Amino acid sequence: MEFVHKSVLFDESVKALDLDSNKIIMDGTAGGGGHSGEIAKTAKRLIAVDQDPDAIAVLNERLGSMDNVTIVHNNFSNIKNILSELNIDKIDGLLLDLGVSSFQLDTADRGFSFHKDAPLDMRMSKSGLSAGDVVNTYSEQELANIIYKYGEEKFSRRIAANIVKARMDKPIETTFELVDIIKMSMPQKAMRDSHPARRTFQAIRIEVNGELDVLKSTLNDAFDCLNSKGRIAVITFHSLEDRIVKEQFNEWCRGCTCPKEFPVCVCGNKPKGKAFKAISPSNEELEVNPRARSSRLRIFEKF
Repeated sequence: MEFVHKSVLFDESVKALDLDSNKIIMDGTAGGGGHSGEIAKTAKRLIAVDQDPDAIAVLNERLGSMDNVTIVHNNFSNIKNILSELNIDKIDGLLLDLGVSSFQLDTADRGFSFHKDAPLDMRMSKSGLSAGDVVNTYSEQELANIIYKYGEEKFSRRIAANIVKARMDKPIETTFELVDIIKMSMPQKAMRDSHPARRTFQAIRIEVNGELDVLKSTLNDAFDCLNSKGRIAVITFHSLEDRIVKEQFNEWCRGCTCPKEFPVCVCGNKPKGKAFKAISPSNEELEVNPRARSSRLRIFEKF
């Protein structure tokens, strides 16, 4: 299997983990092994995790022979269970490269891309609720809410109404069928800046995979699993993900919460760590990999 994925912010994210030969690192979104392969060259131990069975097959091919690499087929949200099963108490770093991979986008039958006609799927784990289930069974209000909340699509109500209208004749089964419905729901001028289906496909993918809820819970569990001086590095690809990561890091960095008029601190709250300045891809990277244009790397170090 050819699993091609351009690792975004590659050098920056590997450097962010502050690697040395004594550290145990988890790559929670190992994918084709780009970041993982580089981390494993230095780290004492690497736990390469992915929920996609196709990725696991490739990881076993590429990294399976390395003595310091453990490959785990699971969702990174189960970080505590994964470490417990491996008899690991704490780790020194966690890398999360969020969103859909280039491999998933470019494999037509996975149904992630609005540029390729395929069954409506979008399941990163290849199991459970599919995009077809969402499109064909959710109520008009539920669809409108999802498309607006997760896609930030201002024509969400019109798109939802047309989805429900179309599925009354027959189930909506393919990506191009959904794209056509989205296009007919939007005025011509709204389709000039980017593909009209981009935001709706993002929203449905997030719903199918529970991406934002998983991210929130994982960050808190990861903090508990970090050693002192351990780091969390997260690459996000849209504002919803980035906001969650930024707000969580800021919360951990927040110290005293007493009112300003108090002469001395009585709350006892202290910062739990420090966050570094967010990193965006360089112009050189964007020339090579345009898909990196919306990415951002955020790094947190635990005290």
